[in-house]
Amino acid sequence: KDADAKAAEANYAQAINLYETALDGTTNSADIHYKLALIYDDKLHDPLNALHHFKRFLALDPTGKRAQEVKGFMKRDELTLLTNLTGDSMVPRAEMVRLSNENLNLRKQIEERWSANKTATAAEKAAQAKKIVEKSKWKGRRYTVQRGDTLASISRKFYKSSARWQRILDANPDVISKPSDLKPGQSLVIP
Repeated sequence: KDADAKAAEANYAQAINLYETALDGTTNSADIHYKLALIYDDKLHDPLNALHHFKRFLALDPTGKRAQEVKGFMKRDELTLLTNLTGDSMVPRAEMVRLSNENLNLRKQIEERWSANKTATAAEKAAQAKKIVEKSKWKGRRYTVQRGDTLASISRKFYKSSARWQRILDANPDVISKPSDLKPGQSLVIP
């Protein structure tokens, strides 16, 4: 009764001490464990100690009128305790596996699209170069590289401007891939 009075006065520390001294391990202690669990759970927000006393209550009175209610409290407190310990990052294993698989699938899709884009870009460049070569063949202009020639100097000879050297490079993908590949004796298509 003294413990009940202290609990009513919100003096929970003294109420807990008084309740604990009344615990004797008999079935009569079940009620005291229930009251202790409620103080820890509702008043002190301590799910760990509340769980202990709820478990002791069920051990002493497993079929009592409050057994179902206590089981519900225990589930809630276990969840609260888990949430507190994991910092709100509770992700069920099945969800973790699902997210991991989804991540792998998305990575594969990105890789496939990147590959497809790379292939498409290479095909576009080849098609452009082929068109340029075909246009050049139609015009029939060819030039044999002389010693000291650069793409810019060849561009100046044909276009009166060195700015079109890239067109010459693009028109000759099978002969040169970069300006430094230019060598005397090579036959270039002039678009």
